[in-house]
Amino acid sequence: MFVAALLDFLIGDPKNLPHPVQSMGVVISFLKGLAEKIGKENKFRLFIGGLIITFIVVSLSGISGWIIERLFLFFEIKNPILSTLFFCFILSSSLATRSLNKSILEILNSIRKENYRDNLNNIRQKLSLIVGRDVENLDTNEILRASAETASENSVDGIFAPLFWMFIGTIFWEFNQSMPGPLAMAWIFKASSTIDSMLGYKEGKLKWIGFSGAKLDDLMVWIPSRIVLITLPFCCKTNTSILKTISNSWKEGIVDSSPNSGISEAIFAYCAEVRMGGVNYYKGVKVIKPIVAMSYPIASIDSVKRILNLSLRLQIVWIIVFTLIIKFINL
Repeated sequence: MFVAALLDFLIGDPKNLPHPVQSMGVVISFLKGLAEKIGKENKFRLFIGGLIITFIVVSLSGISGWIIERLFLFFEIKNPILSTLFFCFILSSSLATRSLNKSILEILNSIRKENYRDNLNNIRQKLSLIVGRDVENLDTNEILRASAETASENSVDGIFAPLFWMFIGTIFWEFNQSMPGPLAMAWIFKASSTIDSMLGYKEGKLKWIGFSGAKLDDLMVWIPSRIVLITLPFCCKTNTSILKTISNSWKEGIVDSSPNSGISEAIFAYCAEVRMGGVNYYKGVKVIKPIVAMSYPIASIDSVKRILNLSLRLQIVWIIVFTLIIKFINL
């Protein structure tokens, strides 16, 4: 896990190499077309189609990871260093530290330029690649708020949830190496997350096709998001106590329509001391997100960077704690 996280931070996802999520996306798109063709306007058929899509994609992803794990365990005996590095490189594809940091820092660096207002459309275009909200009319303050919110939410979805499921897979291996290991569990999570991002929209046919995938993703992020809530305050210095920070974040984050993203945003908001929430537009529809950390200032370049730094610190803490737990199990 440590080597995989390090490789992700240093190398990320090379553009000239295929990424597992791309393969998942191709399968999801194909099955979505079949489900829409067969289900037509029948809500029950569309729901069953979505259930089948979720089962097939998650199963294929888990089995693919499991097969690669078998190959790793076999070749590890012959060439432990090379096989471990190769396995860790594949495992690192489940993490998104470098890609998330790079995307957000590109936006922040663009805003730092003196003539950035002449290039707001380009900045909005970059932002549109990492957020789901409408960006066409966002001013600088709203772009920074969107950056802060996506940095906090995607840290959980793209970094801490995969790390958690890698850890669970590693625990499985400690008991029986024929069970799904860290790669299989990480790819199962990535499959559910990809289904949710592609199909989890509450509109039209996708309301029914994407229902099961969205619920599975919520379920798989539920525990990691709450562990982030409890552990992130130990990585920052705030004017309030750790318990107060956790309590405030829980109270303000739990009212969000999402069972996980609200909590994620709230704890990062309090730890980075930046206000989040407000009015967003999604495909022209106005959505009012609850305000969290009202007493703190609105998002700035520095506060967004603090979120990225906090995320990196927490990764290190998690890996250290996970390693200690595994060492304890081996005693």
